[in-house]
Amino acid sequence: MVEAVGEGVTEPAVGDPVTTGPGIEMSAQGVYAERVVLPAAPVVPRPAGVDAVTGAAAWLTYTTAYGGLLETAGLRPGDRVLIIGASSGVGTAAIQVARRVGAVPLATTRTEAKRERLLELGAAEVIVTGESTAEAVAKEVRRLTGGSGAEVMFDAIGGPGFRPLAEGLAAGGSVVVYGWLDSSPAEIPRNWPFTIHTYANQALTSTPEGRRRSTAFVNAGLADGGFRPVVGEVLDGLDRIRDAHRLLESNTHVGKIVVRI
Repeated sequence: MVEAVGEGVTEPAVGDPVTTGPGIEMSAQGVYAERVVLPAAPVVPRPAGVDAVTGAAAWLTYTTAYGGLLETAGLRPGDRVLIIGASSGVGTAAIQVARRVGAVPLATTRTEAKRERLLELGAAEVIVTGESTAEAVAKEVRRLTGGSGAEVMFDAIGGPGFRPLAEGLAAGGSVVVYGWLDSSPAEIPRNWPFTIHTYANQALTSTPEGRRRSTAFVNAGLADGGFRPVVGEVLDGLDRIRDAHRLLESNTHVGKIVVRI
C-alpha cells in the first residue's frame, strides 16, 4: 500500500494497492522490509480485491509467461506448448496463460508428487521425467501430439537436455529460452525449420509500452479470477527469510514462496 509519494509523482497515489514490478536494483532497493522506498516506475497497480500475498506471487511470474509465450513465441489457440519445469512459479503461470488463450499446455515435472497439482492448474498432460532421458521426454511429446510435436517449447533450463527436448518440436515451431539453470553447453538439434528465441523479461517490462501491455494482461486475469497464482508456502515474519531460502533450494514446493511481514 502506498503511504507517501515524492514530488512530481502522480501515479501511483497515496492509498493505492500496488505490487513491485520491473527495474528494481536489488543491491540498493531490496524489498525485505516493512517499508521500502522505490522509484515510481517499478511500482504497478494491484487490482482491487487481490490480496497482498497473491499480488506478491503474481507479477514477475505472469509477465514472464505473457512476454515469453505471447509476445515472443506468438502462441495461438490450439498450439501445443511444452512447459519445461512446470512446477516453478513461472511454469505454473505459463499453464494458466496458455489456457487463457486457448492453447494446450503439456507440462514436465521431475516427481510424481507434483503431477496432480499441475493437472488441477490446467495442464492437458503431465510428463513426469524422474530418471527419464530428455530423448524419452521428446518421444512422449510426439506421442501425445499424434506424432507432429509441440508448436512451442518454453524452457528455463537449457544445458545438454536442450537438444533432445527441442527435437520434440513441430516443424516450424518455436523455442523460448527464458532461463539457463543448467549452464553446461547446449547443442542445437537438426529438426529444422524451427526458431530459437531468448527472452529476458526486463527487456519487455522496463519499457513503458511493454509494462502497460503486460500489466494490463496480468491484472485482467487476476481481476476475473482466471489467473490463480500458486503459492507453495507463506512464511510469517522477517525472521523466516532463511527458512524461505532453504525451502526454495529444496525444490520440494510448487509455485512461489511468500514471506508476509
